[in-house]
Amino acid sequence: MKWTRKDLITIEELSKGEINLILDTAEPFKEILRRNIKKVPPLRGRTVLNLFYEPSTRTAASFSIAAKRLSAEIMSISTSTSSVKKGETLLDTARNLEAMRVDMVVMRHSCEGAPKFLAERINASVINAGDGNHEHPTQCLLDLSTLKENVKTFNGLKVLIIGDIRHSRVARSNIWGLTKLGAKVSVCAPPTLIPQNIDVLPVDVYYHFDEAIKDKDVIYLLRIQRERMKKGLFPSTREYMNLFSMDRSRLKQAKKDVIIMHPGPINRGVELDGDVADSENSVILNQVTNGVAVRMAVLYLLNGGNKNEKIIE
Repeated sequence: MKWTRKDLITIEELSKGEINLILDTAEPFKEILRRNIKKVPPLRGRTVLNLFYEPSTRTAASFSIAAKRLSAEIMSISTSTSSVKKGETLLDTARNLEAMRVDMVVMRHSCEGAPKFLAERINASVINAGDGNHEHPTQCLLDLSTLKENVKTFNGLKVLIIGDIRHSRVARSNIWGLTKLGAKVSVCAPPTLIPQNIDVLPVDVYYHFDEAIKDKDVIYLLRIQRERMKKGLFPSTREYMNLFSMDRSRLKQAKKDVIIMHPGPINRGVELDGDVADSENSVILNQVTNGVAVRMAVLYLLNGGNKNEKIIE
């Protein structure tokens, strides 16, 4: 199978074959990241622009490292100091990027649909690095890549996503990605943190963590996104911790080999205890490592690369 899309905007629109193509392409890049010399030439002469309208540490750094490992030139625009602060519209930004002959744009924006808007107006490839509460496709792909290392098959895999489902673009992307590969996904949260349109997503819904945790193969904990909440959606952090935090006692209720995941940054003691985050069940740091390889794969495929080509010299 060959990649034919100009952009990567959502997981929802990808086929199972396209998802597997990205995951398979990421494998040789994982090997490259283990070498002493970690740079390969596929994107030599190409320019990748990080255009982040929201703060980011892991995603922005991961894309920058991925682009550099592929020998691309990397630029970053901070909207807090750019012409956006002077009133430049997204359409004006798009036209200026086109005039600069940028090859790829990695975009994060608070508005749903902003990366799609940009992609439809420039020739450069656009990668959605998170748009509002909509999707975060490369986070999903790195999560799938991490799970692929730890499970025999996605078919029938029972995954529980718990936490702030309402505001989570990670949850939406993962729900689509996991179900397309055959997993059975459940979500759990207080009623106020469950989206009103949850019935359009292929998931089972729980409101009690102790009930939801039974027989799950993977427990994916989400960060409480207070910056996206217009008002308090639960009485207190202490109450949330008592009812929905993953601590040692709840870990003992889960399957012995349950996999613990989190997209970061972790609020230790809120979504999960520190000793759970650092336990042998946790693959959280593996997620970070695999993020670079997966983003290398995405950049490589959008540049016209083929997974069958010899990447490692």
